[in-house]
Amino acid sequence: MADSLTLTTEIAVVLALLAFTMYLFVSEIVRVDVAAVSIMVLLGLTTMVPGLKPLISPDMLFSGFSSNAVISIIAVMIIGAGLDKTGLMSRLATFILNQGGKTESRIIPLVSGTVAFISSFMQNIGAAALFLPVVSRISSRSNIPMSRLLMPMGFCAILGGTATMIGSSPLILLNDLVLSANKTMPAGQEMEPFSLFSVTPVGIALIISGIVYFILAGKFVLPAVNEGSTQRTSRASDYFERVYGITGELFEARVTVDSPMAGMSIYQVESTYEDVPLILALYSGDVVKVPPDPEEIIWVNTVVGLMGDPEQIEEFCEKYGWELRGEPDRFADVLNPQHSGIGEVVVPPASSLIGKPIGDVKPRRNFGTNILQIYRAEQVIQRNFRNVILKAGDTLVVHASWRDLANLAKNRDVVVATDHKYEEVRSDKVRFAAIFFVLALTLFFLTDKLSISLFAGALGMILSGVLTIDEAYEAVSWQTVFLLASLIPLGVAVDQSGAAAWIAQEILAIVGDVPIWVLQTVVAGLATFFTLVMSNIGATVLLVPLAINLALAVGADPAVFALTVAISTSNSFLIPTHQVNALLMGPGGYSVADFMRAGGLMTIIFLVVSLSMINLVF
Repeated sequence: MADSLTLTTEIAVVLALLAFTMYLFVSEIVRVDVAAVSIMVLLGLTTMVPGLKPLISPDMLFSGFSSNAVISIIAVMIIGAGLDKTGLMSRLATFILNQGGKTESRIIPLVSGTVAFISSFMQNIGAAALFLPVVSRISSRSNIPMSRLLMPMGFCAILGGTATMIGSSPLILLNDLVLSANKTMPAGQEMEPFSLFSVTPVGIALIISGIVYFILAGKFVLPAVNEGSTQRTSRASDYFERVYGITGELFEARVTVDSPMAGMSIYQVESTYEDVPLILALYSGDVVKVPPDPEEIIWVNTVVGLMGDPEQIEEFCEKYGWELRGEPDRFADVLNPQHSGIGEVVVPPASSLIGKPIGDVKPRRNFGTNILQIYRAEQVIQRNFRNVILKAGDTLVVHASWRDLANLAKNRDVVVATDHKYEEVRSDKVRFAAIFFVLALTLFFLTDKLSISLFAGALGMILSGVLTIDEAYEAVSWQTVFLLASLIPLGVAVDQSGAAAWIAQEILAIVGDVPIWVLQTVVAGLATFFTLVMSNIGATVLLVPLAINLALAVGADPAVFALTVAISTSNSFLIPTHQVNALLMGPGGYSVADFMRAGGLMTIIFLVVSLSMINLVF
């Protein structure tokens, strides 16, 4: 930028579009994807204005939909869904639960580190959503409030996205923006694309700093949400706890030789002892039975899955000679909230079950449901269901696997009133999912062709039956796809119209003659601010061309400045505008003030660590 740039009509129009884009994102008058499409259309309409030099060539207007970045993001979403569909991630989650213990200082690094690792290879919102029920279970078992576990997990999910070039949308997009900028770069100054693990040292440093931050400062910055707040735990949903008083803590116990119940059937135990907890599962003869048949005999050393109030279960086990083992181990998978839960089943007026005693219906054997309570008008039936005659309108509160509840929903004799979340897990496809995931990463590592490498892995999962093609379509967040594809042309226009160079010139005039590291810090600060008020994709598209022009103006490395933007757009902790923070705000019972307190210092740490590592590595 040796020659001073003047504000042309074309640059003014692009700046107006940028301002309008910011307004739409911040005001949320329309959804962000609708806003992005609107900007793309407006950009296209400017090519029809007489006397105005085209801001972008018509054949580039829709180029975002065929860009490597968009194709790569689609492939990452499909691969992530495939790994989840096989139950691979759930197995990992169960392992973490078993190893985590019950101390906050041990659970936080274990859970957060694992989520960060997963987030480096799949969308961070997916990694956070996967571990949400796991953290909920840990919270209920360890008596550590979820508010003290979810925020570290969520922050590390965001940090994990900086560890590889496929960990976050901005990093996936970066190489496309670099190649686009090379077209207008001076000869000999073209930038080299980044490889898969180019940013790994930066990402690892950020992850470690995040974990250490919460270990050292967690007791000061993390809120401890008290009972009665909006916090949710895995003991049951707020709805069932409020309406039915069902707390639903899950425990495992072994029947000892001293128990008077040894040799009795479940029905005999439930009808004889009034204080017996709900029996959800039974392990005997190397077979897990969920739910167990009422006629099933409870022998010595039988392992039983119980649900109820912790104090009552502890008192029951001590009184009747049952060895309490704590949280489910033998039943860790089948009683996992991702596998089973509580639901409502209503008997409609035309049901053939009306007039039949529950003992004849055999809900455990025929429907896989364990009745917890029956609501009939103003009457609540909590025990001895066997002889209860079913009537129209009866609401049965049951515990069942999501699969059994989904099958029961097809039965015309009942109406399942709960939104069951059953998804078929294809555990027999784990090997294929792992093979094609590794194949995708290997191809990218060997060829540097991100989109085709990832899509080869995604296609392999479809052809091998890990996912059906319809499930692959459903796995794609089309909102994200349209958001990114629609903003790419605006980024091209910002660069090619000279708007980026003009803004860079004006920033240099304001800050004056400063060291390169100061200017890089300004760029990182701008990216951090933009990503808080708009999407990280939008911030990346708009700021990378600007950062490249700033670097060229002061003789710095443009690739380093571009990378600074792509990394800094993950610095989204101060307010809950990031998808991960928004996801965790409700379950954690957080307020905006909580994020500002914990995220304020994290934002500063992120800037210091990321800038230091970027300059050290590059």
